[in-house]
Amino acid sequence: MPAPRSFDYAIIRIVPRVERQEFLNVGVVVFSRTGHFLEVKIDYELARLAAFAPGCELEMVRAQLRAVETVCRGGAEAGYFGTLSQSERFNWLVAPSSTIIQASPVHSGLA
Repeated sequence: MPAPRSFDYAIIRIVPRVERQEFLNVGVVVFSRTGHFLEVKIDYELARLAAFAPGCELEMVRAQLRAVETVCRGGAEAGYFGTLSQSERFNWLVAPSSTIIQASPVHSGLA
């Protein structure tokens, strides 16, 4: 049996009105330094968001979520962020933010 590997993860949230502290979970970003793994999964079905926050610009939200995926993947398409290590990209993605796209506190686990 292989030894368990540690990983960190954070939930990706849409926070349409920061002052109300209400959010909708739409994805997860997972990082394992020992597993050389960084990936994000996002649910682009935003019908719940339309009901939760009428008037929210869904295409703008989708564009920002795609940017999260681009930074996570790295490479030339991500510009400067594409040159960063997986660890640095994860830390940037989960850093506290006051924008409409935010990450939960980071949690750890073993797999």
